[in-house]
Amino acid sequence: MNHEQRQIVLRIARQAVEAAVGGAASPLAEVPADDPVLNAHCGCFVTLKNRGRLRGCIGRFTADQPLTQVVAEMARASATEDPRFLGDPIAPAELDDLDVEISVLSPLKRTNDPLSLRPGIDGIYIKRGCASGCFLPQVATETGWNAEEFLSYCCAHKAGLAADAWKDPKTEVFLFTAEVFGARFKDL
Repeated sequence: MNHEQRQIVLRIARQAVEAAVGGAASPLAEVPADDPVLNAHCGCFVTLKNRGRLRGCIGRFTADQPLTQVVAEMARASATEDPRFLGDPIAPAELDDLDVEISVLSPLKRTNDPLSLRPGIDGIYIKRGCASGCFLPQVATETGWNAEEFLSYCCAHKAGLAADAWKDPKTEVFLFTAEVFGARFKDL
C-alpha cells in the first residue's frame, strides 16, 4: 500500500472507532472506486492501544467485501466487542490517546513444518477441533519470542491447548504475513 492508501484506511478506522465509542453509526468514507488495493478482498486485524496498553484487537482472516469495509467493521468491533475489555470499554475521553494499528493479511497457508515460521514476519493461526488461536507477526517482535515460544504460547494461551499441541499432526498450523501500519488518532 502506498502512503495515501494507508491514510485512507487509517481514517476509516478512526471514524469507525469514534462512531462506535459515541454510540453512532459509522459514516461511509469516500473511497476511490477504481482502487484495486482498497477494494481487495482480504483479511485484516485492527489493534487499538492507549499509551502502549492494549484496548482492543479484532480481525478476520478472509473477507468477501472490500478491505475498507472490513477495516471499518473490525475497528468498530475492536472498540466495542473485544471480550477482554467489555467490562472496561474505551471511553470518549481516551480517543486522542489511542493508537490504531492495521494489519492487512496475506492468505493463510497451512504448514507441515511449524518451525519454518519466521518470527516477526509470519503470524500463526493454530486450530484443532473447535479450539483455535492466533498471533499477529508483530507479537513475536514485541515479546522477543523465538519460533517455538511463539507456537507454544499461542497453543496454551490463545487456543487453550497443550503448549506442545503444535507438534501434533492433528493440529493445523497456518502461517500468514501482514502489512502493518498505524498512527495516533489525534494525528489522523
